Amino acid sequence: MKPAELIIVEGAGGEHRHHLELPAAMAGRTLTDILAHFDYPLNARCGQRGWCRGCTVELCEGELLDAAGEVVAPGGMIRSCLMRLPEGGRAVVQIPERAQIGAAPQVGESFIIDVPYGLAPLFPVVGGRDTGFAVDIGTTTVVVLLVDLTSGKILSRAGGFNAQIRFGDNVLTRIGAGSSGTVRHAMRRALVEETLGPLLKKACERAGREPSRLAGGAVAGNTTMLHILADVDPTSLGIAPFRASFLEGRVLDAAQIGLAGGGFDPAMPLQLLPGLAAYVGADITAGVHATGMTYDLTPSLLVDMGTNGEIVLCVDGRLVGCATAAGPAFEGAGLSSGTRAQAGAIETIRLALAPFGVEIAAIGGQPAAADAGVCGSAYVDFLASGRACGLIQANGRFDRARWLEVPPSYRIEEDEGLAFRLAGNDGGVGPRISEIDIAHLLQAKAAIGAGIDTLLDVTGISAREIGQVYLAGGFGMHIDVAHAIGMGLLPGFATEQVRVVGNTALAGALLALLDRNVLEEMETLRGRIEVIELNLQPDFEDRYIDHLSLP
Repeated sequence: MKPAELIIVEGAGGEHRHHLELPAAMAGRTLTDILAHFDYPLNARCGQRGWCRGCTVELCEGELLDAAGEVVAPGGMIRSCLMRLPEGGRAVVQIPERAQIGAAPQVGESFIIDVPYGLAPLFPVVGGRDTGFAVDIGTTTVVVLLVDLTSGKILSRAGGFNAQIRFGDNVLTRIGAGSSGTVRHAMRRALVEETLGPLLKKACERAGREPSRLAGGAVAGNTTMLHILADVDPTSLGIAPFRASFLEGRVLDAAQIGLAGGGFDPAMPLQLLPGLAAYVGADITAGVHATGMTYDLTPSLLVDMGTNGEIVLCVDGRLVGCATAAGPAFEGAGLSSGTRAQAGAIETIRLALAPFGVEIAAIGGQPAAADAGVCGSAYVDFLASGRACGLIQANGRFDRARWLEVPPSYRIEEDEGLAFRLAGNDGGVGPRISEIDIAHLLQAKAAIGAGIDTLLDVTGISAREIGQVYLAGGFGMHIDVAHAIGMGLLPGFATEQVRVVGNTALAGALLALLDRNVLEEMETLRGRIEVIELNLQPDFEDRYIDHLSLP
C-alpha cells in the first residue's frame, strides 16, 4: 500500500504547498504529532486532549478520521489532536498563523508562562503600528509591558502605584466611592492620566519607540478596576448578590478613557479581558490561562495574593473559585510599621532564641534604616520563625516567659500590649511588630486558609492531593514558601507542591495580545467556573476561626 500523503498549504492564497510522505512509523499518530514531526509544531497547550483550540487547522482536501474512527470531510476547521490520517490516505491542510507556536514558554522579569502560544497578534500590524502593550491594572499597582508584535519580543517594562490609592486602599472603598459619578470620573482620571498614560510613555521611551507606533493593548485587572476604567457604576459589586454589570471582554479606545495627547492615537483600541465574577476578575482569568492549570493531569490550585485574595481550584477539568476578604494587611496597610514593597523596606526577618538572634534585610540589598517600614514577606518570616522558636504562641501573643529571653533593647511594653522592635534605638520609634499587628495578619491569613479549605471540601480532595499550587501575585514572588506554609498561609501543603509564578495577570494579558485565539479561550472559562460565595458556606466561619491560630 502506498504511504499516506499530507500536503501543507502556506500563504494566504495557498500558493505554497509542501508534500510530505508519512513513514510507516507515523501510522496511528495524531495529526498534531505528524505535523510536529515535520517541523510544524502546533499550539497544543492542553496536551492533545481536545480541550483547547490551539491546534485548529483547516482541512482543505482529502479526508481524516476523528477519534471515533468516523470520516471527516473537507471544508471546515478541525482540532488536529483529535484527527488521524487513514492508512494510505491523503489530506491537504492549511495551518492558520494563530495555531503555530510563535514563541516558547518563557520566564519574564516578574512572571512565568508555561503554555505555548502562537504569534497571531490581537491587533493587526498596519501603517507602521507594530507595537502593542499588555497591562495589569491592580488595586495597588499597575504594570505595563511593551511588545514587538512582529516578533513577540518584550521590549520594555514600566510599573508604579495606582494613583487611585488616594481613594481607598481596597476594592470595597473604591466600589463605594465609585457610586458617585463625579468621584468615579476622578478615579478614572487618576488611573489613566496619572498612572497608565505616564507608564506607557515611559515604556515607549525605554524601548525607543514613539507612542504613534502602538497598535493597541490587552488589559487585565479585577472587576472593580475594569468597571471604573470603562466608566461603569460598580455599586452592584458591593451589594448582595454581588453582580457585575459586565464580565465579557470589552473593547474601549484611547479617547473613551481619556488617554489623549502625548502621541497616542485617540482610536487606539484597548481590549479588556473577560472576568469570571464580581470578585474573581479578568486578572484571575488571565492567571488561570497563563499557568495552564486547566490542562494539568493532577488537581491544581491558583492562589493570587494581591490586595485581594483569589483562589481557583481545578480538579478533573472542574473549575471552582472564590475570593477572600483578606484585605491589604500583607501589603502593610493598618500595621504599625507596615509598608508596601519598595526600596529600603524590610523584606526578610530571621528570628531565633537560645541564643537570641535577629537578622533583617531590606529591599535593594541596603542595610535597613532606623525608620524603615516592614513589607509583607517580612511579616510572614516573623510569624513563622517567631512561632518556630517559641516566642509567639498559637494565638498570636508573645509567650511571656520566652519574652524575657529577648534583650531589653528589642522589647516594647505598652498599655495595648507587647511589641518587638526590629531596629532603631532603645526607646526610639524604629520599625516594630506588635501583638495588634499580628492579630491583623492572622485575620488575613485566616481568610486565605479558610478559602482554600472550602474549595478543597467542595471538590472532595485534600491538600496533599494537589499536584501543583501556583502562587501568583507580586507578594507571592517574594515570600519564603516554607515560612508561608509554616505560619499557615498555605495550610497543609508541602514546599515541593508550591510553584511561585509571579504576575500571572500580566502574563495572561501578554498571551492575549500575542495570540488572538487566547481571548476566545478565556471567554469560555466564564462558562466553566463555579464561583463559591464563601459567606453562604455554612462551615466557612468555623474554618476561619480555626485558621486564626498559628500552626
